[in-house]
Amino acid sequence: MNNASSLSQALQERQNTIQRLFANPVRLLAPMEGLTDPLMRQILTQIATDLGRPYDWSVSEFIRVTQHVLPAHVFYKYVPELHHDAKTASGTPIHIQLLGSEAQLMAENAAYACELGAPAIDINFGCPAKTVNSHRGGSVLLDEPEVMYEIISAVRQAVPAHIPISAKIRLGYTDTSRMDDIKAAIAASGADWLTIHARTKTQGYKPPAYWDKIQNFNTLDIPVIANGEIWNSEQAQNCIVQSGTTHLMLGRGAVTRPDLVAQLNTDSSQNQKNLENTATLLWQDLIIHQIKFLEGAAKSDVVLVGRYKQWLAMLTKGYNEAKIVWDDIKREKNKAVIIKALQASVAS
Repeated sequence: MNNASSLSQALQERQNTIQRLFANPVRLLAPMEGLTDPLMRQILTQIATDLGRPYDWSVSEFIRVTQHVLPAHVFYKYVPELHHDAKTASGTPIHIQLLGSEAQLMAENAAYACELGAPAIDINFGCPAKTVNSHRGGSVLLDEPEVMYEIISAVRQAVPAHIPISAKIRLGYTDTSRMDDIKAAIAASGADWLTIHARTKTQGYKPPAYWDKIQNFNTLDIPVIANGEIWNSEQAQNCIVQSGTTHLMLGRGAVTRPDLVAQLNTDSSQNQKNLENTATLLWQDLIIHQIKFLEGAAKSDVVLVGRYKQWLAMLTKGYNEAKIVWDDIKREKNKAVIIKALQASVAS
């Protein structure tokens, strides 16, 4: 087979992959720096699978690209799923997200990630963190659409033709005045789909999300995924209507209510009455997953307890029982004591 035939076959394979991925409305677990780490991904994707509505895929926390091609151990640190066909224990695929501003370096790192088994590469143009932005990464590049184009197109050229490339953006940096320029850059870059957090960097995570502005991107000839301020099924439906896309990425709402993805699936099902019991995760059923989290891998118990408290504080927005446990253990440092408090919260 000559090179032209091989390329044509790879392009067709990629197109088939995209058609398969988006044959139905997708539900994704968002990359959230310092939150959806490998342990949290493992827990949340397992819950979704157990409830009968697994995430279609999840995206890793961003891997920062600065001065060189990162060694394998860095990729494995952020995405240990690469050791297991780039899937969580429950079988949810993990796409690798990169963040940086140097097109050639991004391309070289993306190519290496694919050598290590990445099924897709996502490029971060949405991170609002001041430290990241001050080093010319994340959402600050929304003010430089030409650089966005250079990065995505360089990654596209470097990555094997059968592997998809996507981008995650916000509506703009300080405002939405460059949306058309951003859209043009995405259109010309070769990205296979686009995820949009429906706020600018300046708007941060403060409600509301401006889902209607996502419609501006629906003229792109690629799938568009909506993200931002989806905490329940009603908001999800409003997002779908206002954004004009059926594809959703769930972030903090999925951490606060780990059964959110299954609730959305149930709400759109003709068999809602039969499925609604299985789509809701009760507090007593969530206990086992919290204990698994506390027994997970970490540098130390101090780190693990701190990460768990971060999760528990978020769970207080979704479960009244979590508020009681939080009041009991918010100053507790002993992991065993916290586990006992969790078990006691459902004791008869």
